[in-house]
Amino acid sequence: MSHQNLLHDSADDLGPIRIFDDGQYRVLSFAEGDEQSRIRLSTPHILQHEYTQAMMLPLLFCEPKRVCILGLGGGALLHALHHAVPAIHITAVELRQEVMDAAEMYFKLPRGKRITLNVANAIDCMAEGLPKKVDLLMTDLYNTEGMDQGVLQASFIENCAKNIKDDGWLVLNCWMNDKNNQDLTDTIKKHFIDVRALDTGGGNWVIIAGKRMNHGNAKELKAHALSLSNHMGFQLTKWLSRLSAV
Repeated sequence: MSHQNLLHDSADDLGPIRIFDDGQYRVLSFAEGDEQSRIRLSTPHILQHEYTQAMMLPLLFCEPKRVCILGLGGGALLHALHHAVPAIHITAVELRQEVMDAAEMYFKLPRGKRITLNVANAIDCMAEGLPKKVDLLMTDLYNTEGMDQGVLQASFIENCAKNIKDDGWLVLNCWMNDKNNQDLTDTIKKHFIDVRALDTGGGNWVIIAGKRMNHGNAKELKAHALSLSNHMGFQLTKWLSRLSAV
């Protein structure tokens, strides 16, 4: 993408917040050469980054009524979930007020009674506890330095588990170098029974963990993935084929 038009350029204590637009796509950036979020203006619900597409895989295993997203960015995950799941309740937690303001101003965030946007520290939020447990908890906590290292802490994983229903799912967007992080894997397995992961091919290691084992066979999952792919506008089957047990 050629960043022809700089729509927004500001900074807070945690770094720059820039928004670019080429007439077709809109991009949120926290650092030079970085894309924190990207939407296609004509279809903002269709996920553009591959790792975000992979993060939708839990929709094959559950039909979430209540979801919490840790790390709003430009709101791409919120867009996709709001479009894909009727009557879903979504809470998004964003650390930076200016990022929240930019997302609301420039990224066409869906509005409504079933959407709650909170400015707060996601790590603290999990420790304090959500008002209601969720069916699906998604973490996409990144800043100018990369992934928030708090995501890898045992206390964070434990607190996430406490905020998820007994049949719920957790999604962690990590870096590939966490693939061999045995401490992380062991911690997740303490709290979740069905633990799977995939390499997106773009440097991300997406972990999907369920509190109950999903026994859907390969044929059933593929059929479900094909149906969701048609609805969501990208090939979920591609990511399902890469998903394997940890």
